Amino acid sequence: MATSVGPCVLYTTVAAADDGYRDAGRAPAPASGGIWKAIVPPPGTMHGEFDNNDPIGLAAGVRIAADCSINWVDPDAGKLYCFSSATSLLVFLEGSHAYLERARAQWLRLSGGAR
Repeated sequence: MATSVGPCVLYTTVAAADDGYRDAGRAPAPASGGIWKAIVPPPGTMHGEFDNNDPIGLAAGVRIAADCSINWVDPDAGKLYCFSSATSLLVFLEGSHAYLERARAQWLRLSGGAR
């Protein structure tokens, strides 16, 4: 392992064979879903509006299921909304009230007026 200092940055390089474990038998097993799957809530633990469907998808007239790992709580109503991607959330935040209005109307149509 070597540490170098460049302009405005300190970085460390590690040889490919140096995984930080002296005994390969003690190294952790690789995760099947990768590091980001660690933040996905267990199924059934989060209950967002629209049965966890993405509000942007609903506003466009389609159901897009979301796992609620990316979510937003409406500060006015305290309701939880789940998003299928960070891009969807960012687009939503630029006009949240308009998207929610369209999503509610489409949700009524798609769910047969159940809500």
